[in-house]
Amino acid sequence: MLAFKEQVYNATIELIKRQTTLQSWGNISAVDRKSGVMVIKPHKTNIQDIRPGDMVVMNLQGKVLDGLKKPSFDALTHLVIYNSFPEIGAIAHTHSMYASCWAQAGQSIPPLGITHIDRFYGEIPCTRELTDLESEKNYEEATGHVIVEALKDLDPFKTPAVLVNRHGPFVWGKDLDAALRNASVIEEIAGMAYITLQINPQLNILTAKQVNVHYERYLSDNN
Repeated sequence: MLAFKEQVYNATIELIKRQTTLQSWGNISAVDRKSGVMVIKPHKTNIQDIRPGDMVVMNLQGKVLDGLKKPSFDALTHLVIYNSFPEIGAIAHTHSMYASCWAQAGQSIPPLGITHIDRFYGEIPCTRELTDLESEKNYEEATGHVIVEALKDLDPFKTPAVLVNRHGPFVWGKDLDAALRNASVIEEIAGMAYITLQINPQLNILTAKQVNVHYERYLSDNN
């Protein structure tokens, strides 16, 4: 288990190195499906201040199995996603600037060009706002449920990210490398979309046919 904790710890540090988050503003987790456990950083700790042994191990029902500190509050959000999509192996949550601005504005990121489509099929959806009752009862768990709700009828690997309204981006992948990559890519795409719409506010989004053509082209180039 120590080796698994070290892998997630290294990925957590990598979030800082890639400038996708800072201080205690983000986290990344991974799940070992065979063991039925998730590893995530402790609550309210600066990423730079933690060590591999500080990482918290939980089962997929939310019980802490290993760790002297409380898990990140976002652990409950991660658990809802893992339990809803068994194919997902790692989740990253950041507060990267451009992606968080789209989230705070309550706006999905529209598909404006093929750079976007190379990684995300169609728009990157933004969740609805949580109700007062949802926020008061269990904000983190409710956040997981609105992410799952936003992915209704979507393939979570074609759309490996959701913006949480008034909050920030959650991204994922089959493993830690994929989640880290998507955390970096969504920030670049969010920034490009913002600047593009400043240059041409009347720009149309890509059509469904254009999305299909370019997404399939990207997949064929990587086979």
